[in-house]
Amino acid sequence: MSPAVWFSLLTACVVISFTPGAGAINTMSNALAQGWRRSIWGIIGQQLALIVHVVIVAAGVGLIVSRSEVLFNVIRYAGAAYLVFLGIRLILTRPAAVDVDESTSTNREGHWSMIRRGFWVNLLNPKAIVFFLAFIPQFIRLDQPQLPQYLLLISTVIVVDVLVMWLFFAAAARPFRRLTATARGQRTLNAVFGSLFIAVAGLLLLLH
Repeated sequence: MSPAVWFSLLTACVVISFTPGAGAINTMSNALAQGWRRSIWGIIGQQLALIVHVVIVAAGVGLIVSRSEVLFNVIRYAGAAYLVFLGIRLILTRPAAVDVDESTSTNREGHWSMIRRGFWVNLLNPKAIVFFLAFIPQFIRLDQPQLPQYLLLISTVIVVDVLVMWLFFAAAARPFRRLTATARGQRTLNAVFGSLFIAVAGLLLLLH
């Protein structure tokens, strides 16, 4: 991959990562509920899903999914249902006594739970498979060894997405962290982010 092609890849990754979606909502929600530092676990889960998406596309499975209306809709409805589930669960979450200091919380979620949730949030998105299907061929040359190109592509995607998610979206939620110190503030934030999850699920169903 030439420097010019890689720079184009880098630019595309930055633009894509800054585009709000379920991953950004999940990251901000984690930052508010668990603190900025611990939100990294959810981001790690989201990156694992991105790796799976690239592998799916590279293996040719993504083309099958994109061309099969049944498979595409199964994944689409499953993804929307999971986002609705997350939204409703967040809205119904009971307020907990959370210290403004990120180091203490009575509602501390385990890092494996955050990783799993981040993974499924990003994985159950058929649009991502179709997107990578259109995205990857622009940067992978078939006349050159493909493994190094794929490794460079996924490394660039992950590094950019981690930096944007953690240093932008998670950091953007930090000023609102103090709202979680009160039951009313927690209910308000849970309702807002729960509704956003449900709204994204609606978009996933409506946008074909």
